[in-house]
Amino acid sequence: MTTPSTKALVPFVSVDDMMRLVHHIGLERMLSELADAIEADFKRWPSFDKTPRIPAHSDLGVIELMPTSDGELYGFKYVNGHPSNTASGLQTVTAFGLLADVANGYPVLLTEMTILTALRTAAMSALAARHLAPEGSRTMAVIGNGAQCEFQCLAFKAICGIDKVRLFDTDPAATRKALRNLAGRGLDVTACTSAQEAIEGADILTTVTADKRYATILSDNMVGPGVHINAVGGDCPGKTELAEAILHRSRIFVEFPPQSRIEGEIQQLAPDHPVTELWEVFAGTAPGRQSARDITLFDSVGFAIEDFSALRYVREAIRGTAYYVDLDLLADPDDPRDLMGMLLRSQTSAKLA
Repeated sequence: MTTPSTKALVPFVSVDDMMRLVHHIGLERMLSELADAIEADFKRWPSFDKTPRIPAHSDLGVIELMPTSDGELYGFKYVNGHPSNTASGLQTVTAFGLLADVANGYPVLLTEMTILTALRTAAMSALAARHLAPEGSRTMAVIGNGAQCEFQCLAFKAICGIDKVRLFDTDPAATRKALRNLAGRGLDVTACTSAQEAIEGADILTTVTADKRYATILSDNMVGPGVHINAVGGDCPGKTELAEAILHRSRIFVEFPPQSRIEGEIQQLAPDHPVTELWEVFAGTAPGRQSARDITLFDSVGFAIEDFSALRYVREAIRGTAYYVDLDLLADPDDPRDLMGMLLRSQTSAKLA
């Protein structure tokens, strides 16, 4: 005799529900809380499985899986990067993610991660800057005003106290879009006509362009001492944004060196070029900025633990809310050995109906 099992349903957060959750929590508060969740997980870095993301490259873009586990929960994100999608009216980046219980392998959360990735990427940028940027930084330049731009601006406002942003994009329509979306958000926003103009007077330089190619968004003579560079756009082999000479003058901080050396700005450097892992800075075992004249560089490529943190955060945030639906995703027969019996009984039930 078998004992009927409780139906295993998986919470699913759709795009609509994710947007409702963001508005429920508040955008800037959610960015701050995501940063805190990421920092907490980075401080327990040794407890995680770590591997570079698993890519499938094509001439038009890349599709990637980003897995990790802390021994209790397992998480992964599926994400693409197709810069030419914009010309067809499609998103450059889309994503979804899953969190599972390691003890039994059952999923405990399935969620969209297009919006969530934008939030966690911005939160990670501002978290790194909180540890690395010049003290009292108030002005940030953002070069590349696409889908990530506004999230970066608001994260730096909420987490680092930035109150002025200077925007530039080779497509003026992108800058106009960003100006509209940032209106009334408590930031003094200036549209600039060149990257050089945008970085004038900026303490933090954020590059977040989409083209999948070696590029020089910042040349060596554009970057003076004492700034923090938040290099977000270079995130796959063959895609960079900074002149190599800048890297040689910078103290470089990365998420996971085996991945960053393949995908980040440091793919331009020798494999043994010294870098500092951010988790060590967060844990207090390695220094961040050491002098007012340091050029600090966060070579951001995005790492699976950041997505794990975001998934863990969302799982807790939706508890007691209406911002998800339960999915009948798992075959869960009363007798776990009798999957065929469950299938046959469903046929009988269908005929009776």
